[in-house]
Formats: sequence, structure tokens, C-alpha cells
Amino acid sequence: MKQTAPQTIPVATTISAENSEAPGSTFRLPDEPLVVIQPSSTWNLINLKDIWAYRELLFFLTWRDVKVRYKQTMLGAAWAILQPLFMMIIFTIMFGRLGGVNTGGIPYPVFVLAGLVPWTFFSNTITASGNSLVGSAHLITKVYFPRLIVPAAAMMAGLVDFVIAFGLLVVMMIYYRVPLTMQILFLPVLILLTSLFGLGVGTWMSALNVKYRDVRFALPFLIQLWIFVSSVIIPSSSLPQKLRWALLLNPMSAIIEGYRSALFGLPFDWPALGIAALLTILMLFYAVYSFGKAERSFADII
Repeated sequence: MKQTAPQTIPVATTISAENSEAPGSTFRLPDEPLVVIQPSSTWNLINLKDIWAYRELLFFLTWRDVKVRYKQTMLGAAWAILQPLFMMIIFTIMFGRLGGVNTGGIPYPVFVLAGLVPWTFFSNTITASGNSLVGSAHLITKVYFPRLIVPAAAMMAGLVDFVIAFGLLVVMMIYYRVPLTMQILFLPVLILLTSLFGLGVGTWMSALNVKYRDVRFALPFLIQLWIFVSSVIIPSSSLPQKLRWALLLNPMSAIIEGYRSALFGLPFDWPALGIAALLTILMLFYAVYSFGKAERSFADII
């Protein structure tokens, strides 16, 4: 059978604005692209409608982070309990027995664990969110989606560990017969504040980490120092009066003491909680703003 050579059909390369349908007309491609895909505004990142449209991706990334965290581990989710448990034991020996910290009649193991559980959630959120963009480079460079979903998924994965560790706190409270009061109804607000503040700091760190990889080395050191000024080990009442104002600059100090007030029926420090809520909102908005400015260059430098 005789084969015929394929025919070559000439394709016009330019477009003429006039008489484009007339014979012999020319075609010219525009000098600028017709469609440019980019964030139209920095503040579009807080568009909840856009986040809601990608809620399935948020769930998928959250579940992925949970599975990857305990993949090929012998103890699995038990690590969420062991971390605050061993820290509680160490702090109880060093500060509860040897240091004689005044906890207002609350057993020190329960007292310090009530601070360690939210602090562990907060610190893990910062670490995971701060490294989330770099760890998801294969997604960011290939497909479009709201980039804020990546650190948000890391924060939500940390909530799973928080729930597991909170179960240990409940067991300890039952063991030491610590009664509950109606103030525990304020607990969801404190969890929300912890989540938003952790998300704000983690989102800011994630944007910086894309450009400056020193961030992932500095974060663990920063967290180790931060715990000592967050009322986790000792209450703010143990500090001199002239130094307590400095704790107002750290939202986690007021938030952690708010956890103790909600769990143990202690008086709330409403001015400190109000300042903490204000600083949390400011931190979150600044983080989103910085994230939006840096997002345009993520795919180029990640």
C-alpha cells in the first residue's frame, strides 16, 4: 500500500484587528498575555469564601500531616501524651518539690500540665506551620490553591495532638480530685485564641522560611526561650510586681493562665486576656499581610 506524506497546514501567526475574516488577512499574537493568574490583592488571603471553596484540600492536607507525623513510629499517637508527660515530671521535680513554687493549693503536676498541654499545641503549631511551605514545595510550584491553607492545615493537625494530650490532663485532674466549675465553659474561647495566635506566628514564620532558611534553625531555640516567659512553669503571681507588666507583651502568658482559671475555678485576669486577644488579632492580620506580599515569589524561590 502506497503511503502518502502528511500534509502540512500553514498556521497564521498574526491577527489583524480589521477584516480578520477576509481572505489574505493576517493574524498577530498580542504582545501581553490575555490572562494573568495572580492574587488580585494581598488581603484576598483572608477571603473565607475562597478558603471554604478549598475546604476538601484543607481536610486532605490536615489528614496527610497527621499520618506523616506518626508514620513508621512504634508508639504512634502516644507521642502526643509522652511529650507533656515527661516535661511535667521534670518540672515537678525541679520546681514543684525543689523550687517550692506557690500554686495556690493546686497540685503542681496538674498545675504545670494545664500549662504544658496548650503550650505544646502552640509550639508544635509554630514549628509545623513554619516549615509547611518548604515541605509542600511540590504542590506550590505545580498547582494553584490558597497558600494559606498549608500552614492552616499544620495548625489543625496539631489540634489532634491537643485533644489527645488534653485527655491526659483530664485523667490527672480526676486522680488529684480537682473539681470543675462553670468557668470551664470559657475553655473553647481559650483554645480558639491559642489556635489563632499559633496560626499567626506560624504563617509569618512560613513566609520568612521560604526566603530565609535560617528560620527553621532559629525556631526551636526561640521556642525553648519562650516557654520561660509564658507562665508555664511558674505563675505570674510569683514574679515581682514591677516585672509583671512585661508578661502582657506575651499573649501566651495570659492565655495559659486563662486555661488554669477555666479548669481550676481561679479568677480570670480580664485585662490581660483582653490585651492577649488584641495582640492575637494584630499578629494574625500582620502575618496574613506579610504572607500575601511574599506569596507572589513563593514558586520562584521555594
